[in-house]
Amino acid sequence: MAHVKFRGRTVPLPRSRPLRMGLGFAFVAMGLVGFLPVVGFWMIPVGLVILSVDSPLARRLRRRAEVWVLRRYNRWRRKGTGSA
Repeated sequence: MAHVKFRGRTVPLPRSRPLRMGLGFAFVAMGLVGFLPVVGFWMIPVGLVILSVDSPLARRLRRRAEVWVLRRYNRWRRKGTGSA
């Protein structure tokens, strides 16, 4: 069974690769119209995470985004601890 780890939790995904790919593309597509009610821009990263299970390109983008976010977060934390 495919799964994704997110914030220390494991989220199960469908076993079928075409279903996972369709779900990932659907999330990304719906996220592109995130200005509409119900859907939102939060769906784009969720779709990329789902796609990253099967797609090397999406996996690479996800890893780069993770590194970028963690570097920013660590830099922000270091600034916060030095001023106290």
